[in-house]
Amino acid sequence: MRLIRRFAVAFALAPLLASPAFAGDETAVQNVRDLYAAFSAAVKDGAGPLPARVEAVSPAIDKVFDFPAMARIAVGSKWSGFTPEQQEAVTKALKRSLTVTYANRLSQAAGGKFDVMPKVETRGSQRVVPTKVTTANDDESAVDFVVNAEDRVQDVLLNGDVSEMAAQRTMLSKPLASGGADGVVKFLNDRAEGMLAPKDAPKAATPAKPAPAKAGQ
Repeated sequence: MRLIRRFAVAFALAPLLASPAFAGDETAVQNVRDLYAAFSAAVKDGAGPLPARVEAVSPAIDKVFDFPAMARIAVGSKWSGFTPEQQEAVTKALKRSLTVTYANRLSQAAGGKFDVMPKVETRGSQRVVPTKVTTANDDESAVDFVVNAEDRVQDVLLNGDVSEMAAQRTMLSKPLASGGADGVVKFLNDRAEGMLAPKDAPKAATPAKPAPAKAGQ
């Protein structure tokens, strides 16, 4: 399966809040470079176990991603109806889920490379740091990081318009409708636990028993 299919699902997202022009775009670029440096280090000796990758990339993801903004985008209009405690719980659960998700996806990037373009692009109201991820099999994907006024990531786009946060918003719609903030927290935590759970090794085939010898043989 191509790497792009593992990063997001194609859904449109409402435009993000407009950002003014910025002189310090180099900070946004450097933030993404730091993120990719952590990704590269996490798989430099091969994919390894998922919990180890999560531990390796968590500090960089925490620094570069604006999880409160991402949680607000993923929940949508119901966010304002959450209490501050509920907002904090949803943000924490989304952070954990996305951190495990990105660490999980890194298994396909082992032996590949991450290239960051040296300039922030302005696309309508968005500021975007363009990058390219190449797997060991030379499968290339354009991965663009949408950054906010603080130069922190608040969305990730595939091929320019496939939004990670739109995919999250779609995933959360059902638990949000049925369980509110608590439903969202449970869904996100269960998703992270499901990825982290040890996977059963394939069972070895049972060798066939030899047929009994016929009389006289």
